[in-house]
Amino acid sequence: MEVSDETLAQAAADGDAAAFSLLLERHYDTLFRLAFRLTGARDQAEDLTQDICAALPAKLASFRGTARFTTWLWRVVVNANHDRRRRQATRSRHADGWGDWEKNRRAANDEQAEAVDWLTQAMRALPDDLRDTLALVLDDATHAQAADILNISEGTVSWRISEAKKHLRTLHAQEDQI
Repeated sequence: MEVSDETLAQAAADGDAAAFSLLLERHYDTLFRLAFRLTGARDQAEDLTQDICAALPAKLASFRGTARFTTWLWRVVVNANHDRRRRQATRSRHADGWGDWEKNRRAANDEQAEAVDWLTQAMRALPDDLRDTLALVLDDATHAQAADILNISEGTVSWRISEAKKHLRTLHAQEDQI
């Protein structure tokens, strides 16, 4: 004589591991098929089925036996899928816009990296005194600090920066013509 699903569910709810194992053996394929139909994707159905199996021991405590076990189990699958959809929708709402933000951030980083690469290359074409002065100022040295380090006047630092900018503008204009 075969034990009914309802009897096995009551026993499993009371902690009978063998009863729980037999219920899963009987209904795992049904769980998976329904999950697959609800999700439309094998990987999602596998995940959903595994989530249900992991939660099923605790959920069995809510099984009252007023409906067939399979009817109750189908409701568990449908509810688990609804919960999954709600979580995905919430994640999607929270993530909305972050993809564009990340693309813009990467594009800005790429532009900045290109500008730094260009400046590094262009500075090699500057005379040594202009390159040294510009390097210090670009590294956030004040004109007074750069003057002290280079043992020149602040006015000379300002003039060198102006000359370096002229050279860089000329190089940039020449590259734009190419």
